[in-house]
Amino acid sequence: MRPTHNIQLWSGPRNVSTALMYSFAQRVDTTVWDEPLYANYLLRTGLDHPGRQETLREHEPDAEKVIREMLKGEWGTPVLFNKQMGHHLTGLRTDWLKDTINIFLIRHPGEVINSFSKVIETPDLRDIGIKDQWELFQKLREQGQDPLVMDGNEILKNPRGILSAACDRVGIPFDPSMLSWKAGARPEDGVWAKYWYSNVHKSTGFAPYIEKPREVRSDLQPLLEEALPYYQHLIPYAL
Repeated sequence: MRPTHNIQLWSGPRNVSTALMYSFAQRVDTTVWDEPLYANYLLRTGLDHPGRQETLREHEPDAEKVIREMLKGEWGTPVLFNKQMGHHLTGLRTDWLKDTINIFLIRHPGEVINSFSKVIETPDLRDIGIKDQWELFQKLREQGQDPLVMDGNEILKNPRGILSAACDRVGIPFDPSMLSWKAGARPEDGVWAKYWYSNVHKSTGFAPYIEKPREVRSDLQPLLEEALPYYQHLIPYAL
């Protein structure tokens, strides 16, 4: 069975994207795929992210093969949910997205930078991904799509309401099972999970919203100022 609803979630790092993937994984009608283009991104950029060698060894680095599998693979469910990072698409063709449902998941750049810098101390705009999200969003709108935008903080504040509205927008019924899952690692996790997913592995659902500081270290202030306009462009479209 090829999916009738091929969903591409374009997120930035340190958002609730993994929790959202776990949420969709609870649906019996859905298969999820964790960052299918990450290995290709590491190969093309040469970035030394945690788990780089494991990722290149265990995951397909050929973007064209991955895209073909996303579009033409037999997944056994009517819904395929691909958790993607916006910057993983940089330098790749985007014409294939005309056949997919595209969702953008955003978070205030100050919160992203503060969280991301705990793993990679000095991130840059490419790491944050928000510029890539905005550019892709514009491109899809120019092609006649109306991509859905979700704010990660709003999901935490009202998971049932936001997920219900999102499901309605993409044409699938809301399933209450999306609100909870078992703690621990999941078979859908990429091999990089042990470096990035420690908090979500402790969760059994979307964590209650807690306001996080948006002020950043002085050396990261230029990055925040560079990233913030792209977030401000996208936030008016959010549910």
